[in-house]
Amino acid sequence: MPREQRLVFGEVAEQYDRVRPGYPEPLVDEVMASASLQPGDAVLEVGCGTGKATVPLAARGLRVLAIEPDENMAGVARRNCSGFDVDVVTASFEGFLVTDGPFALVLSAQAWHWVQPGLRVEKAHRALRDGGVLALCWNRPDWPDTEVSRALDAAYERIAPGLGARTPGRSPQDIGRKACTDELAASPLFGPLAFTEHPWSTSYDTATYLELLATQSDHRMLDSWTRDQLFEAVADVVEAAGGTITVSYAADLYLAPRIA
Repeated sequence: MPREQRLVFGEVAEQYDRVRPGYPEPLVDEVMASASLQPGDAVLEVGCGTGKATVPLAARGLRVLAIEPDENMAGVARRNCSGFDVDVVTASFEGFLVTDGPFALVLSAQAWHWVQPGLRVEKAHRALRDGGVLALCWNRPDWPDTEVSRALDAAYERIAPGLGARTPGRSPQDIGRKACTDELAASPLFGPLAFTEHPWSTSYDTATYLELLATQSDHRMLDSWTRDQLFEAVADVVEAAGGTITVSYAADLYLAPRIA
């Protein structure tokens, strides 16, 4: 049976949880303020993964219903969210029964581009109460033009030139994210789309950086020989740079209020 790309993260759920980045606190604070959220308010999260965005929302006292299509990822999310008011349901958003208006916030972090266009906006609108907000966020690597970035580009061009993600977090978001935000901006169901960018950075040693790449869906879809060759070349670049690589990220946040 062919593997479905949006579900391959579950093949490495524990690794994903260990090495994938979370979201800066100012971004979470902005989400809270955008919908005037108070402890006890209900949130619907679409594609919660292992709970990278779920935990900071739940820690602020929100009641979260988190939908995740892969059971392995959902299982890790349940563990991470134990002790909070969080219900993790294994389901696709497309197949999930949404009732009218119980949620103050619909949030999707790093996942909205995997959900069916058209239907995703309609179901989010239906789920939100009057005054509710749809929030979409992605961590986007923001690489400067350096000797290291050029060497990484050269390695990808040589070994996997068709790969969509040459840096962590990019696949298939460059096109997919724009389609998401263009759709939302054009929707009569939501008000003006607001955008903010939250820069941050972190460093990875060689092994951890390769683990991070191995959680990217398009890297996982490579045949094993090509992936091994690519990872060997990437490791050589990082080792030549001193065994550590610093990645600058921008956590992009898009917010749109529901129109009644």
